[in-house]
Amino acid sequence: MYSFLANLAKLIFGKVEIRNAHLLPKDGGYIVTCSHKTWLDVVALGFSMPGPVHFMAKKELFDRRIPAFILHKIHAFPVNRENPSPSSIKKPVKLLRGGAIVGVFPGGTRSDEDVEAKRGAITIANLSRVPIVPAAYHGPTSFKELLRNRHKAVIVIGQPYTVRAKDKEQMTVETKVLSGKINELIKEAQKIS
Repeated sequence: MYSFLANLAKLIFGKVEIRNAHLLPKDGGYIVTCSHKTWLDVVALGFSMPGPVHFMAKKELFDRRIPAFILHKIHAFPVNRENPSPSSIKKPVKLLRGGAIVGVFPGGTRSDEDVEAKRGAITIANLSRVPIVPAAYHGPTSFKELLRNRHKAVIVIGQPYTVRAKDKEQMTVETKVLSGKINELIKEAQKIS
């Protein structure tokens, strides 16, 4: 079902330009972290990666049967953002250690502003010992816009890096580093499209 939906999305979306795809790790799991404005960036990022992406998604999206069914079929899993539990960290760590790609939108809520990352992606990267791949999407933000501008979407991939934080203070610093990397990529993506 994942590949069917990915191919359908490619057909609807049209061409998405991916800059620096050569930077994506060839082996093992990694966390791809991206800016988040709309559901279209989730779709574009998902089908642009070399394999299925297991997206962390707010649990409210799973409250209705049809969206929950689709989200499960595309390997998304729910996370309670208001009251994160240990399983919010355990599931992605297990996936990453198994070689999967996990998608995280570290700024959480969709926004046109600069990304101010939360600590989740850094915590997961630190525990799983896999690289973080920062990324940014720039392109259509609505279905109407997508149909009008089919060939104006770009995803810019940043240099993968690893996190080795030993305490909360270092985690805070690493979170700010991630925010800075994504914000630089957003500016780069905006210049391209």
